[in-house]
Amino acid sequence: MSTLQILPLRSRADRNIFLRFPWRIYRGDPLWAPPLLPELTRRIDPQKGAFFQRGEAEFFIAWQDNRPAGTICAAEDRAVNEQRGMRDCMFGFFECLPDYEIACALFERAADWARQRGLETLYGPFNLDYEDSYGVLIEGRDRPPALLCGHTPPYYRDFVERYGFAPARGDNLAFAFDLTADNPEMEHLHRLADRLRQRGQIQIRAARLDRWTEEAQTILELLNRATAHLTDFIPWQREALEEMLAQFRQVADPELILFAEVDGRAVGWFPALPNLNEAFQHANGLRYPWDYLRLIWYMRRQPKCLTIKSVLVLPEYWNRGVGVLLFDEMARRVQNKGYEWIDLSLTSEDNPATPQLAERMGARIYKRYRVYRKPL
Repeated sequence: MSTLQILPLRSRADRNIFLRFPWRIYRGDPLWAPPLLPELTRRIDPQKGAFFQRGEAEFFIAWQDNRPAGTICAAEDRAVNEQRGMRDCMFGFFECLPDYEIACALFERAADWARQRGLETLYGPFNLDYEDSYGVLIEGRDRPPALLCGHTPPYYRDFVERYGFAPARGDNLAFAFDLTADNPEMEHLHRLADRLRQRGQIQIRAARLDRWTEEAQTILELLNRATAHLTDFIPWQREALEEMLAQFRQVADPELILFAEVDGRAVGWFPALPNLNEAFQHANGLRYPWDYLRLIWYMRRQPKCLTIKSVLVLPEYWNRGVGVLLFDEMARRVQNKGYEWIDLSLTSEDNPATPQLAERMGARIYKRYRVYRKPL
């Protein structure tokens, strides 16, 4: 009879096993883009990770017959819980062999951790980051995930729902827009945008990287005001935003980081980045020194995909054509940059304006992710 134990990390060796365990789950899966281990190592380090400035977390490994069989993290984001008046325990870094007994034991260990701290629900999966690779993949296994989107085996959904989790909100959607196909919807969008430009009320500008601190503050204000209406809205913290933006500052094309302004005031934001996952898929998570050379090689290649992670418009400007102008300006700017398609991810079903606008320009849903909550 096999033995099963769920034990916390107690050493550097445990940490390395925890971080490298996903390679056992996704070995041979051509859709998986391995996370970069140096970034994950920093994220889970209480001395370096941005999350630990506002909360606490503990990490666990499932050991079956003295071999690692699964991982999970239980965490409390005190700042967010206080702001929202909630008592959520965030779970994440959930990886598991195809054995429900192991999954159940991992969820039970996270639930025990939560109860010991007076928390009332399990909520996730989030890997200590509300924007990077969250949720369980529900649909979309015909192509790899884009930057900041996750990938999970089909059986994870069954394990999570069998344990009693229910959807915490509407699904998060990823749209694909083909830049190589004839698109009558875009021709209509161009005509509409031209009429809006003639009015001269809304101006579109590129990011000013030489005024980074000011731009980051503008983005923070737009994020928190433009998404406050969403179910399960989580206010952004300045340190978390700066950590995320810093990852991409060196690769961002400022001409594709767009702001919409009215009378000099920012009312919208529409950032696009090269889909770095096309290179990360070949970098093996930077597990070994030679992986850095592979990453450098693939980073020099032109990505096929441009990824857009957010379209933000202040509520009072939703019906003023800001989104139309941002989409149109982006489409015009990418025409000669060598991209073949655009990923628009992740937007929520609870935010219908964004999916409607994406569909109006001819985009289609190609991935669907789900976040769950379970009362304790």
